[in-house]
Amino acid sequence: MPKALLTIADYRKAARKILPRMAWDYFRSGSDGQTLLARNRAAWDAIELRPCVMVDVSTVDPSTTVLGLKLPFPALIAPMAYQKLAHKDGELAVARAAAACGVPCVVSTMATTSLEDIAQVPGPKWFQLYCHKDRAITEDLIHRAEAAGYTALVVTADAPVLGRRIADERNGFELPKGMTRENLARYERPMGGSGSGSHLSELFRTRQDAALNWRDLDWIRSLTRLPILLKGVLRPDDARRAVEAGCAGVIVSNHGGRQCDAAIATARALPEVAAEVGGKIAVLADGAIEWGNDILRALALGADAVLIGRPVLWGLAVAGRAGVKAVLDLYREDFTRAMQLCGCARVADARGLA
Repeated sequence: MPKALLTIADYRKAARKILPRMAWDYFRSGSDGQTLLARNRAAWDAIELRPCVMVDVSTVDPSTTVLGLKLPFPALIAPMAYQKLAHKDGELAVARAAAACGVPCVVSTMATTSLEDIAQVPGPKWFQLYCHKDRAITEDLIHRAEAAGYTALVVTADAPVLGRRIADERNGFELPKGMTRENLARYERPMGGSGSGSHLSELFRTRQDAALNWRDLDWIRSLTRLPILLKGVLRPDDARRAVEAGCAGVIVSNHGGRQCDAAIATARALPEVAAEVGGKIAVLADGAIEWGNDILRALALGADAVLIGRPVLWGLAVAGRAGVKAVLDLYREDFTRAMQLCGCARVADARGLA
């Protein structure tokens, strides 16, 4: 990797120079006025930590365990669609880099590589599920993920419809010729144009289930032995219902600012959700996490781990598998340093910092 790439911002700037306009706008944009993108970042910056001093941090242990997974540091790779837009090797490059670093990845329903092919890469993986109007498709996706060896199911709850992504509408976003939603290819005919907007918005309008509710979560649980995490939780009452519904975890997420632009920033929602859960189930968080300090902030606010999203794509665009590995290594090094500077010899020590 070039020495000039020292921060996530460096990778973002480099990726912007490489990616075609349509791909950059798709990955980077939020919804509507895109205010939540900035508020997600600002909310982390507003969290001030209280470092402990006179602590032996000559050796620290950044590892932790979440739902039985041993993590080298408290992070997983978030589910992200259409990774071949960033690099020809797409999800396979990300999975291989994740395996090399020991970091689990969450595979998107909207991947451009099949979940079965991704599963051939060593290392633990979770599968992210969008619930379809055609419940036979949803059921088959669950069974496929379980058969392929995925160890948890992440049910996305914050996308009953697609947030309005104006850049995609202006660009008439669609996948390039020859690139497909591989997990869904067996179920669908090629989509025609909708006449306006993006193909992704048309997909959600016609095929995703806006009626998804808590009863459906019971149905999903009846289909699988896999632990279920509910992604998109921003309220303590929803977190409580997730516990009552038998979820193994919740992910505090506003979809990276891509759904409701008026939603609360994840750093602000996290403490209330974690307090409501009270350690009964796992709590993860995502959204604009760019520094090791941000991971430490999330832990201090009650999270067990974070999910890293767009920065993985920036590394993928810059240098494929090697770029993703470099980004993950950067996070681990930065988090380890943050632990030392705050007097944390173990991940559990972060709880008293905020």
